[in-house]
Amino acid sequence: MHHRILLTFFTFLSCLSFAQTYEVQYVSSYNGKVLTDQSPTLVWANEKENFILNNKIREQKADLPFEITKIEKPSNTIISYAFLKPAEIISTSDAESVGKQTFELTNETKKILGYNCKKAITKINSNTIEVWYTNDLKIQGGPSSLGQNLGFVLGIERNKNSLITASSIKKIKKTDIENILKGSVNPTDQLGYRDLLWKSRFITLKVFDNETINFSDESKSDEKVKRFAKGTIILKKIKFPKISEGENIFAELKQQSSGDAYDRTGTVFFIPQDKSQSFFDGLEKGIKTLPVYDNGNGKQYYGITTAENYNPAVEMMRFFTTFGINKFNHIQLKDKNWQTISPYRQDITDLKPSLSEKELWIGTFIGNYDKDGHKVSLEITIHKSDQTIYKNNTVIPLFNTLNIMEMAGQDYSTMFNQDKGLFVEFTLKKDLKNAQLKYITTGHGGWENGDEFVPKTNSIFLDGKMTYSFVPWRSDCGSYRLYNPASGNFPDGLSSSDLSRSNWCPGTVTNPNFIPLGDLKAGKHTIQVKIPQGPTEGTSFSSWNVSGALIGVE
Repeated sequence: MHHRILLTFFTFLSCLSFAQTYEVQYVSSYNGKVLTDQSPTLVWANEKENFILNNKIREQKADLPFEITKIEKPSNTIISYAFLKPAEIISTSDAESVGKQTFELTNETKKILGYNCKKAITKINSNTIEVWYTNDLKIQGGPSSLGQNLGFVLGIERNKNSLITASSIKKIKKTDIENILKGSVNPTDQLGYRDLLWKSRFITLKVFDNETINFSDESKSDEKVKRFAKGTIILKKIKFPKISEGENIFAELKQQSSGDAYDRTGTVFFIPQDKSQSFFDGLEKGIKTLPVYDNGNGKQYYGITTAENYNPAVEMMRFFTTFGINKFNHIQLKDKNWQTISPYRQDITDLKPSLSEKELWIGTFIGNYDKDGHKVSLEITIHKSDQTIYKNNTVIPLFNTLNIMEMAGQDYSTMFNQDKGLFVEFTLKKDLKNAQLKYITTGHGGWENGDEFVPKTNSIFLDGKMTYSFVPWRSDCGSYRLYNPASGNFPDGLSSSDLSRSNWCPGTVTNPNFIPLGDLKAGKHTIQVKIPQGPTEGTSFSSWNVSGALIGVE
């Protein structure tokens, strides 16, 4: 009887010991300064399992998405839980990564919160990580999965500048995990988990999904996508959410050839409809129904400049297709493994004032004359950020000479063969502070004397005074050789896609220039663009696609 009582007593003590849980809080610092507005990392650890979260999660005040990590012992299996939306939780399991961690154990020691700690060093993605761990607590744990097999990690320092260190340790009888980790959980594989978690961190607006841009009388609009100019233009109406200051906007387009072997001009654009007439009217009723620009060179250019009752299409991103990517990958060259898709991605946060809470026609154009043409997918993503780069609260369209309706009769932008070039008058209703001209330019004329291959100065005049002058030029085109399987090879050992060009390469996005104009007063102003456009040779001619929008703070 006496032995049975002792056995029961020791079993009770064992259960108490097993249930003993430590609560450890950690604070983060950078270059010796404690980070402000942080939610301290929180660890609950016992002999059976560890949970890693933070105080905001415990208080159920954390913004979605967020993660909780559970480490099961003694297997050191990592269970990750991602809270994507209310009542939407996914999880994944990893039983291998802790065991694969390797450390250089050192003799260096120090005390953290009175506990004797040893230092171990490891390398992760070229970062030097120093882990301070103690064996005094008799259990394993820490603020991350790193070092779980060493002891209890009380400090982690990365590259001698980023530090997370324990700020308090106490014993508790019960955690709050049951109140937090509740509801149904959908398990998934590790790759799927990371993908779903990543995509939940930003808003994705799907514009086009594997849509055809081609040249064919058979190209027709449907309930999803409108098509114009024999299929070379596709259009879809998109509703934008409210986009706050500190959020970034990106446009991402992916393109493949379905039959066209050549490098072509492409653009992603939106159509302002804040005036009585818009570029959409030109698409539906014909380009010649739009306001005309005439600089005296004998040609008329429709729909390219702002007017009292009209705004041109605004470029979101200009891109250039490659020579036959995907469709022509059967053209084999030794040591050339062709890419299968051309990606184009650009920051368009400066256009936020024109997008936030608006419903707009978003379009994509690729100039081509092939019935199979190209396949494109387009997404616009909106990301929260702590950094505000573009502080403008207005976007004023001024000009866009890219002939988006080329296959429906819109002429090439050859107006720069006259000294007047492009001349635009506009009226500001309010003063504009920190004004900038967002200017996109590319030169065209695809023979050896054409402006595609001849550097030419672009000069910008504000109210009659030259404000900015530069030579737009790209000399990095050879970097994109593996995207250009159908690019012609020359006797000199170069490919056509290698050649430098007037601000573009086959397979690239053309970056805008943000030209400072200072503070502009309300009233009438003029912008003039001059370029020494090269002369026509037979049927060959040069042209310049330039677009400009005024941004600033009203």
